[in-house]
Amino acid sequence: MRTSASPRLRHRRLAAAGVLLCLVPVAAASGRQPAITAAPSARVVVVGDSLSTGHGTSPEEAWPALLRTDPGLAGVQVVNAAENGSGYLRPGDSDGTFGTQVDQFVTPETGVVVFFGSENDLGYSTSALGDAASAAITHAEALAPAAKIIVVGPPSYSGDPDPGLLDIRGQLRSAAQGAGAEFIDPIAEGWISDDVEDLIGPDGDHPTVAGQHYLLEHIAAVIEEASTEPPVAPGRPAE
Repeated sequence: MRTSASPRLRHRRLAAAGVLLCLVPVAAASGRQPAITAAPSARVVVVGDSLSTGHGTSPEEAWPALLRTDPGLAGVQVVNAAENGSGYLRPGDSDGTFGTQVDQFVTPETGVVVFFGSENDLGYSTSALGDAASAAITHAEALAPAAKIIVVGPPSYSGDPDPGLLDIRGQLRSAAQGAGAEFIDPIAEGWISDDVEDLIGPDGDHPTVAGQHYLLEHIAAVIEEASTEPPVAPGRPAE
């Protein structure tokens, strides 16, 4: 179990202040000493399913909550829109989808939108999933034109992923690249799969406290990297 920050995470935290400055520029009045004021928070909206709500642990232990309280990311405002059971197509426990999460929580002040998942779309038409993902991503871009959009595909805890998960991944990658968003592939990167016993709870699906800290480290690093790069023009695949 990870109880202390790794060297890479400590380095990430040291860079966080610079990232916040990139996200929230401050203009000084011409010809006089600028006043010292608190910079407004960078607003991050998390769109997701039960992997982001803390299901199996608690909402306070979910990686978005940990991101909010991480001392290395002080000043970041995190809005966790995730809903248990939801996906781009599948309605969650409160009948919401990733698209309705965007509609309810993404605003013009949003600096970063993170989509995470979802395996809950297993069994739905892949073409319908692609359409729904494209609609959700482009709607987020319309609501927050200056925001960085990050799409994280579903993880697999096995070296032999379910073919349905691979189909979901392919649709989400295409939708993200078509909209100029950044796509992150947990399956290709092997997230969690090398330490399932420690990182995934007894239900075989939801992260433990250690697993939530693992997701925190990986996703926070992606947010910071994306925040220092120019957006990709729609229709051009991210490199």
